[in-house]
Formats: sequence, structure tokens, C-alpha cells
Amino acid sequence: MKFLGSHGHEDHSFRRNDFQTNIYLYRSRTFVMMANKSLSEILGIQYPIIMAPMFLVSNAKMLIAAGNAGITGAVPALNYRTDEEFRAAITEIRSKTKGPIGINIIVNKSNPKAAQHLKTCVEMKVDYIITSLGSPEEVIRQCKPHGIKVFCDVVDLVYAKKVESLGADAVIAVNNQAGGHAGNLAPEELIPLLVKNCNIPVISAGGVGNYAELQKMLSLGACGVSVGSLFIASDESDVSKEYKQACVDYGAKDIVMSTKVSGTPCTVINTPYVQKIGTKQSWLERVLSKNKRIKKWVKMLTFVRGMKSLEQSAFGASYKTVWCAGPTIENVKAIRPIAEIVKDLVSQK
Repeated sequence: MKFLGSHGHEDHSFRRNDFQTNIYLYRSRTFVMMANKSLSEILGIQYPIIMAPMFLVSNAKMLIAAGNAGITGAVPALNYRTDEEFRAAITEIRSKTKGPIGINIIVNKSNPKAAQHLKTCVEMKVDYIITSLGSPEEVIRQCKPHGIKVFCDVVDLVYAKKVESLGADAVIAVNNQAGGHAGNLAPEELIPLLVKNCNIPVISAGGVGNYAELQKMLSLGACGVSVGSLFIASDESDVSKEYKQACVDYGAKDIVMSTKVSGTPCTVINTPYVQKIGTKQSWLERVLSKNKRIKKWVKMLTFVRGMKSLEQSAFGASYKTVWCAGPTIENVKAIRPIAEIVKDLVSQK
């Protein structure tokens, strides 16, 4: 099994779990050499892969399986209704795997629980936090003194430089092949752009469904990857059999972008129901979401309503199904244990 370093050369250190390479950055006309740590080294894992946090899908069983398979998993804090359930899940994961624990926190105003989620993460001393859809400043401020790493979802260079200046430990480059809230740039453009201009590691999110695609992202300069959709159809996932089977039956061509779910563009499987309701907000929803006085509340209501719709779809069998997934479900051929999924992902055929 050969893995490529950040410049496309074979990296023999991968087997030693020491994925460190050197990259050269031009800054102020000066040739500067800096260490570009791999995700394996940053988190102390065997393979440079994060099982991405997936709303409603990720759970403790999945993170335990991921940790025991040599990767790491993250779970959205919003997947737990109460703080007691959230704390219990972290405790369970920690007791059943030595792998690092990641938590995803939505840090914009649509998430009224963000402050409590952060407080719990700090008190429970999770290993890393992934921030999404907002400023990570407060998360970074509270996590730094405790050695908790903060990785920030970004879709462009401007925001990447912003979170770097705030002290982020890495950026997660969300490209246009990602599931859920995807970016606009192709990985071939986004990853090299961030690697060249940022002084912190770049983790790629989107477009990895097999070994060749993993190699591709690493050869573009990513220190590791975040992979989500492949794991929806896993034995450890608690979503409905219908949702899992949809990931098997549908493919990349069946993924569409919708603003109907949360108000923010999100990738969903183009089921008959999605085709019926459409993928764009109504004119009234668009007008209300732009009103300066009420847009905060409209966006929060839209988010909550959309999340409830997704929850009903994820765990129940109904014609009214809205299932989130990314194009990499093209690689999903069966419902399998996470250990098997990881093995295939890191093995050259």
C-alpha cells in the first residue's frame, strides 16, 4: 500500500504512522520551509481520515468503530437532545476506543445550544472540535488553554486566512464534491490554493469514495481527508434501512443541491418526493430571510423546521423522504461494517 506525500512523491513513512512531509512556501519573496504535519501525526491515528460528522447519522457506535479501525470519527453535538445524553456519549466512546474523539459545533446564530455544546466539550476534554457555519473565535479562545484542537470548515481562501489568524489548528477545505453543505470550488482548485497560502494544515472534505480518490487529495497537498457519505450505509449507523439502501441504489448523478432543507444549500438524494417539492425556497421564504429585522429568526425557524424534516426521513419509512448524501455514494455497493469500509478505502485494488 503506497500513500503519496503532499507533492505526489511516495511517502514511505505512512506505515510508521509518521506522515510528516516538508512543503515550501513563498512569503515576502523568501523561500521558507515549514513542517506540514499529516492528519495521522496531528491526531495520532493510523490513517489520515476523519469520518465526517453527519447530522442525525453519526453516533457513538460509529465513532467507536472508526477509532478501532485506525481512523477518527466526529459527531455533531446537535445529534444529542440533552446535555446529559451528549456527555454520556462522549464517556461511552472514550471507554470503548483509544481513538481521538471529535465534535462538530454549528457556531452561527441558528444554533442556540452552541455555548453549552462548547462548555461540555471543554469540560469533557474532547480531542478536537470541527466548527461549521460561523465564526470559530470563541471556540478557539476556550479550547487553546486545554490543548483541544480546532479544525474549521472553510470554502474559500478569504475565510481560511481569517480562521488561521484566529488560531485555528487546521482548515477543512469543503469542496464542491462534499455531501451536506458543499463548497463551490473543485478540490483541484481549492486544496492547492489553501496549501500555498495558509501556514496551517489543510484537510480535504468531499470527493473521496475510494483509494484512488484518497490518494488524489493527498497528492494535491491535503494532510488528510474528511469522509462522510460512505459511512451512512454502515451497520453501526442507526438511520433507517431505507436511507441506507438509498445510498446503495442511487449514485452521483442522483445528488442535487437544495435550499429547502435548512435555508443553506445542502446536497440531497433526488428522490421522487424531492422532485415533487423542488429544491429551492419559495419567494416568500427568500424575502423573509433577507429582511434585516427578522432574518435571524426566519433562518433559525427554517433551520429547525428543516432538521425536523430530515429527522423524520432518516429514521422512518415514508414517501416524504429528504435524505442528505454526497456524490461519493457512487462507491457504496452494500451495507457493511465500518471496519470493512475503512479497509477498502485505504487498500489499493
